[in-house]
Formats: sequence, structure tokens, C-alpha cells
Amino acid sequence: MMRTLNLDGDRQADLKVHGGVNKAVYGYPSEHYVYWRQELPEMDLPWGVFGENLTVEGLDESTLRIGARFRIGSAEIRVTEPRLPCYKLGIKFGNQEFLRTFLLSGRTGFYFSVQREGEVGPGDEIELVEDVPESVTIADLVRLYSTGRDDQELLRRAIATEALDEGWRELCRKQLERITNPQ
Repeated sequence: MMRTLNLDGDRQADLKVHGGVNKAVYGYPSEHYVYWRQELPEMDLPWGVFGENLTVEGLDESTLRIGARFRIGSAEIRVTEPRLPCYKLGIKFGNQEFLRTFLLSGRTGFYFSVQREGEVGPGDEIELVEDVPESVTIADLVRLYSTGRDDQELLRRAIATEALDEGWRELCRKQLERITNPQ
């Protein structure tokens, strides 16, 4: 059962930075596992190793737009933000430098909010219900966070994305202010 705050049986341990309404479900593309198995051939990488509770096929950071809604099983979810790696991922991989590698790869995965609770199961189709063409993508936000902090146009687009969490929008406002009004 996919619920407003998580999937039954898969609660987040540290709710200060994980979970909550905007991070109820962490999706990670199965296609990224091919890349990571090439980059980390010495590691066993079973499904879920990156901490996701929903391994997906056919969705990725470059096409997923903030605010887009999907149906999976009888649940409805909405794209909210990228996953930013924390120290626990570094512990899992035995290397805190992996956090930077993970972030710069652009293969971070994405969070969903649950708009309508429902039953989901392996193999359920993920159907687009509503796209938001004017919105920024997950990849856009990862780039702003990691390497594109001076991209004024993208910062403005992110700020204008109504579905984007206020914390992200504020981060973008402050960065735009630093660029346009240097002290």
C-alpha cells in the first residue's frame, strides 16, 4: 500500500532529512543500474541498493518535470524533487567521496508525493496523468545544485515552478540574489 508518507513496511528512519509528504516515495531508474555496474564492478548492486523504495523503468531525471503526476496501480503520485545523497549512502558504499560521484553522475533519482493512496505492486505500469511542460526537470535542479549555480535563466524558471517545494525555491532565490547583486 502506497500511503501519504511512505509505502507500508518501508518507513524512513531519519525524518529530519528523509521522508515526509514531499519525499514519501523515492524512485530510481532501473536503467541506471547498468551504468553503476560498469562503474562499480566489484560491488553487488541488488535492486534498492541506492535506498529507493520504487525501482522504475522508463522514467529519468532528464524528462521528469516537477509537478508531473503519474498513476501506478491504484495510487497517484507527483514528482517533487531530486534526491540529494546524504552521508548514509557514503557509508553504504564505504566511501564518502561516492556522494560527489553520485551527484555529479546526474543519476540521483527523484522523490514523489502521494496524491492518492493506493495499492501498488511489481510490474505495475506507471502512466502519465498530467505533465507540466513549463516546469523544470529533475536534471535541471541537480545541475543547479551541483554545477550550474550561475545559470540565471534556469534559476528564474525554478523559482517560477509553482509545484517546486518552497525550500528549493528559496535556495534558488538566494543564489539568484548572490549573482545579480554581488556584495
